[in-house]
Amino acid sequence: MKSLEELAALRERMKNSVAMRQDNSNTTRVVVGMATCGIAAGARPVLTAFVEEVNRRGLQDVTVTQAGCIGMCKLEPIVEVFQPGKEKVTYVKMTPDKVARIVSEHLVNGNPVMEYTVGAYME
Repeated sequence: MKSLEELAALRERMKNSVAMRQDNSNTTRVVVGMATCGIAAGARPVLTAFVEEVNRRGLQDVTVTQAGCIGMCKLEPIVEVFQPGKEKVTYVKMTPDKVARIVSEHLVNGNPVMEYTVGAYME
């Protein structure tokens, strides 16, 4: 960093990122399982991809948070999407490459990507 302006810009970006990760029950919540099993399976890049994509699209009504073990270790990384008044959707075997599609189709347009859900893997 070479100036106070750069520091102020960095501070503002970080404030926005932290605000996005705070819980609010009136918004859509994206919860990434970040227990040891999730992290070992690649959950950290998935979490980062969700934060970046939600931020890039400027989605003010979406929070991205993390949780511990969701309980299906063999299907990690796991992401749960909670939308007010709707049933929870659980995505399994997530990768950063799948994030943009979920944000576009599910979070923006309201259509869960069924082929990535736990139901698709249990059939």
